[in-house]
Amino acid sequence: MKKQTIIVTGAASGIGKGIAKYFLDRGDNVVLNSVTEKSLEATFNELGAGENLAMFAGDVSNKNTGEQLVKLAVEKFGAADVLVNNAGIFDSKPFLEVDEAYLDTFLRTNFKGTYFTTQAVIPQMLAQKDGVVINIGTPLVNHGLGGWPASAPVSSKGAIHALTIQLAAEFGKQNIRVNTVAPGVIRTPMHGDKADQNAGLHLLNRVGEIEDVAEMVYTVAKSNFITGSILNVDGGKGAGHNLS
Repeated sequence: MKKQTIIVTGAASGIGKGIAKYFLDRGDNVVLNSVTEKSLEATFNELGAGENLAMFAGDVSNKNTGEQLVKLAVEKFGAADVLVNNAGIFDSKPFLEVDEAYLDTFLRTNFKGTYFTTQAVIPQMLAQKDGVVINIGTPLVNHGLGGWPASAPVSSKGAIHALTIQLAAEFGKQNIRVNTVAPGVIRTPMHGDKADQNAGLHLLNRVGEIEDVAEMVYTVAKSNFITGSILNVDGGKGAGHNLS
């Protein structure tokens, strides 16, 4: 397979870190991003701090962060082949308790971060006549949970799903592919030791592992004929639940 240069946002821990490692282990170049420089540097060193790895700390809701990521990728590796918009936040709050500041938090990090980082990389992909954008969404966009109110983050992720389809249409003729990978509950530090309590939300009656998501992201990145798709990696969560 062709060696690619991958930009991964939100890569200091969890799914983003796992995605970065998956590509690195298979010989690709990776540019890491996180908003917190200290944790990003720790991950950079943990992943080997090798010649095929670079990092830039910054808030993805600021378009300049995306521009700097692309600049770094091109200067160090000569291309920006794949953007993985993984940076994001999630939380639960009843709809009637959501105020403007709380809603803006999710719109800024999740939606604006994805929107403007993608806007920064598309010109380079147009120049290359090739590129892949992979967003991280959620099956909750089409499958609500009444007992766990999360209208603010789910709405922001819904915007990402819509953006995926529209950008796939706008740039398909230029050989730029845009997709969303939508994980179920994944065993990450965010869930602590409570991840398995959510097993029944999935038809497989277990939670996913970081590598399950990384494997799908890698597959989409290497594909030449997947675009405009929302790909659930959710153990059947989007289809139903396993009640026991």
